[in-house]
Amino acid sequence: MAELVIARNPDPGSSLGFLLWLPLGDGLLFRTSDTWPRTKALYCHPAETSEWPTGDDLEVVERVELQSCARRGAAIDVVLARSRENRSQIVYTRGRGRDMVFWQSPRTRKQARPQVRTPTARAAGLAETGTDEIEIVVDAHERYPYRFAPQSVRTVRRALPAGDYGLVLDEILVASVERKSLPDLISSVASGRLRFALGELAALPRAAVVVEDRWSQVFAQRRVRPARVADSLAELQVRWPGVPIVFAETRSLAEEWTYRFLAAALAWAQDEQAIGARLPGARPELPAATAPTPSTAEVRAWARAAGLDVPARGRLRPEVWSRYRDARGVVPDGDEGKDDRGGFPGV
Repeated sequence: MAELVIARNPDPGSSLGFLLWLPLGDGLLFRTSDTWPRTKALYCHPAETSEWPTGDDLEVVERVELQSCARRGAAIDVVLARSRENRSQIVYTRGRGRDMVFWQSPRTRKQARPQVRTPTARAAGLAETGTDEIEIVVDAHERYPYRFAPQSVRTVRRALPAGDYGLVLDEILVASVERKSLPDLISSVASGRLRFALGELAALPRAAVVVEDRWSQVFAQRRVRPARVADSLAELQVRWPGVPIVFAETRSLAEEWTYRFLAAALAWAQDEQAIGARLPGARPELPAATAPTPSTAEVRAWARAAGLDVPARGRLRPEVWSRYRDARGVVPDGDEGKDDRGGFPGV
């Protein structure tokens, strides 16, 4: 029977008077200041399991059966087999330039988890990672794309394997958002295209569909049966629960939602790489999917900005691609011969 165990810290000089033991992997031990995060999140100092007291030094304060104890990203969800004070979370984060761990409950979660505080200007994900600007990849086929003008966003256009707006980290597509107007949503539901699109998005670590209209407008349609559309959307959400379909009411709100979703995904992905790999039983959660290949137009613009002599149209010389790879660390996967339209000259 797996248990959460809290004992008194036998070190009289420590300001953290309790030891928290979790049976995850080979065991996790933390020094902390209380037996439960009731009014505030509790700071936890990771300790070696050898510090667990034995013999007369062991004074167990609480021993509770665990219903579940599982790692999810850079956090550990803990559910106790009791009716009250039964849910909590051990969160690995960064603060003041160093790694930190907090023990929080649903009541204290808002204060203890920086990623969920309400942003006022730029997204909270950027504020917490210290990033001044986020690069959003816009699918090359997207017509009239979002500009993200009020925000600190740099956009590049490439062909995305899934979605219309993507986030790339270390050449891995870690998040993507599919944009839909209401007519496009209804059309894609009727034709079955949305089913395939959700299947592609579900293969990514984080993905969503954002709709530039209200949910209520689905039932205002006259050329289709509203109930059929609603049933289809419900079935798709049950089939792919990890890809939410968000109705954002207007185009501007959908753009804002997309920006904040991708910024939050950036904070998650960086936490997963920097902190999650150190947790017991950790496994890579970012699939080895290659990043979208840069277009010839993008490389041409970079070359001109770098002062290189390139033609206005057509193929670029291999040395230009080589310089781009050296500068950006991008491998074009054999696309050096393509023209600006994505095809090969003469084909």
